[in-house]
Amino acid sequence: MHPAALPLDELLRRCVETRTRRGGPGGQHRNKVETAVVLEDPVTGITAEASERRSQAENRRVALSRLRLALAVSHRQPADPGGPSELWRSRTRGRQLVIAVDHDDYPAVIAEAFDRLHALSYDVKAAAESLGVSPSQLVKLVRRSVVAWTTLSRGLAAAGRPPLR
Repeated sequence: MHPAALPLDELLRRCVETRTRRGGPGGQHRNKVETAVVLEDPVTGITAEASERRSQAENRRVALSRLRLALAVSHRQPADPGGPSELWRSRTRGRQLVIAVDHDDYPAVIAEAFDRLHALSYDVKAAAESLGVSPSQLVKLVRRSVVAWTTLSRGLAAAGRPPLR
């Protein structure tokens, strides 16, 4: 199972959490209390942090969300030769993908898309076909997240493919 697809509580348990102070707007509470949260996945070495909220719990939630997305776009696993996962199939209607960027399943779906893209040398058309969606749907999925879009652009360039618009 891809780390981005782990249940939130399980991923949080396996992470190393560091709390710290960060300056900036937010008043005395933010500047004097350790509300910033840095999460590191020790298995992959990928980290994410959040410090823009005044509450440590809210920063932990945001950092966990950022960590899942960072894992999805940075950590590669072999693509399943059996085709798309059950989660992927549950998110498709015909050849269209139905998922919001803030949904808990988004990082797992993005991870599967990037695993397939990586396995097929960032051939978007071939990856979309093997996942059972149209190429435009795959591009729209990735475009919903700046981090995912930037990672796709870098992957295309590294594979010698032209950039997407």
